[in-house]
Amino acid sequence: MKEIKTATRLNAYLPHYDNKIDKVFGELKKVGINYVDINFPQQTIGIPARDMKKMLDENGLRPNGMEMRFEGHYLNGDLGNLNDKIYQDAIEMCKQAVDYCREIGGSMINIWSAHDGFDYSFQIDYLKVWHRIVKACQEIADYAPDIKFSIEYKPYEPRAYAFVDSMGTLGMILKDINRKNFGVLLDYCHMLMKHENPAMGSEIFASRGELFGVHINDGYGVHDDGLMVGTVTPFKTLEFLYYMKKYHFDGMYYFDTAPVIEDPSQETRKNIEMLKYLLNLLDRVGMEKIDKVINENDAIKARDLLLDFIKK
Repeated sequence: MKEIKTATRLNAYLPHYDNKIDKVFGELKKVGINYVDINFPQQTIGIPARDMKKMLDENGLRPNGMEMRFEGHYLNGDLGNLNDKIYQDAIEMCKQAVDYCREIGGSMINIWSAHDGFDYSFQIDYLKVWHRIVKACQEIADYAPDIKFSIEYKPYEPRAYAFVDSMGTLGMILKDINRKNFGVLLDYCHMLMKHENPAMGSEIFASRGELFGVHINDGYGVHDDGLMVGTVTPFKTLEFLYYMKKYHFDGMYYFDTAPVIEDPSQETRKNIEMLKYLLNLLDRVGMEKIDKVINENDAIKARDLLLDFIKK
């Protein structure tokens, strides 16, 4: 099997290692992670890009890119904020992330606009916010045509309604952004929260060349549980991975799981183990056989296919 690009959330490790990012990098290497995504700006504060690159190199890790984290004065919106100063601050922060990303050798910026949304009826002008988000993304894309940008959607939390909340809304807004270096990052738990079937999104976006990355985890579909990969919805996870394999996805598998009482290193090892197991399972059952069952559109045969996975 070719190399699988894996990363995991650093903030699951930092409290265990005195918030020393170099110590965390050393542990990631031990557990089998080969790439790193860094929350911007929080995990870069006080660390110049050259020092970050040196720590990555010393631990045999490669940079994937930056995960945008809007906090503080962005509580009423970030790339869709109606306050011109805050709006420009959000755009500038993305450009700063690009500069940092380039200097450490990364190639991707993931944008989760946590605070673009609303909590009450009659609270926002939907069309105005839509146009501001589109314009901001176009400006960022044009600033760095060599960098890939992904948008990560979530239906709610922390706002009651997120503005970019689903695969449909994201597909529409990508069309308006109309930049080849803008695509999608699918978070498996977020899709369950929206009551979407994750496999549907993985096929649609991957078939268009718009799937730039995934946050893989699991949950019960009500909250952003961030449970270990394949522990709640293993068959859905298999179907999700099937389409990425079908369309030769070569992006990052980012383990967006949130250990609370679990040891983060043990959890990461189990996530890597499960991901490799599921990808191998697709090969053992056979991509052609799976494709044949899907094309027959027969629920009974689909049920029998699930037994084939168990038997293998």
